[in-house]
Amino acid sequence: MDDPISDNGFEPEITAFTCIYCGSMAGDSAGFARLTYPANVKVIRLPCTGKVDVEYMLKAFEQGADGVYIMACPIGNCHHERGNVRAVKRVEYVKKLLDTIGLGRERLGIYYVSGGQGQTFADAAREMTARVRRMGPNPIKEWNRNGNGRGP
Repeated sequence: MDDPISDNGFEPEITAFTCIYCGSMAGDSAGFARLTYPANVKVIRLPCTGKVDVEYMLKAFEQGADGVYIMACPIGNCHHERGNVRAVKRVEYVKKLLDTIGLGRERLGIYYVSGGQGQTFADAAREMTARVRRMGPNPIKEWNRNGNGRGP
C-alpha cells in the first residue's frame, strides 16, 4: 500500500535506471499485468546496469531527482556477465558520497529482478517512493533555488 502524500503535498521525483533485459522487461510485465506503481518514477533504459556510471547517478540528483534506484538483473544472471556486480560497487560508492555531502544514502537503492517479475518491479517503485517521501525533498533543489548550488 502506498504511503499517503505528506501534508505539504510533497511527491518525490524518482529516477530509475534499468537494463534493457530484466529491468525493462519486468516493467513491461508490470504494465501487461496492469499493476500500478507511482507515476513519479522516470525510467531510463540502458544496455546494462553496468553502464550506470557514478556521474549518471549524481547528475540525476543534481537535476532534481529526490531519489534514484537501479533495477538490475539478479546477481549471477546478468546478460553482460558482471554488469550488475559493477553496478553494486558503484551504488555503494555513491551512497558514501551522498552521506558525505548530506543527502543521505537512503536516497539511492538497487533492486534485482527477472524479466517476468512485474510485481517486484512495481513493489520496488512504491518502496522507493515511500522511502524518499518520508525523507523529504532533495536538498539540492533548495540549494539551487537559493543560489548556493552550482545550478544547471
